[in-house]
Amino acid sequence: MKTAKSILVVLTALAMGSSLLGCTLGGAAAGGVIGNEATGGSAVGTVGGAVVGGVIGHELGK
Repeated sequence: MKTAKSILVVLTALAMGSSLLGCTLGGAAAGGVIGNEATGGSAVGTVGGAVVGGVIGHELGK
């Protein structure tokens, strides 16, 4: 159940960020996966990783 919740959180974050450009979206996806793995499937870790990854992707894409 924890894995399904984490996957749902990642998909929701990706759907919300779909209006963003490639680097930001790619960074958010990568950050979400890394956050999920680093926190043992925590939804908060997944969302936090996606946010941080999105910010980093956005800055690198400039």
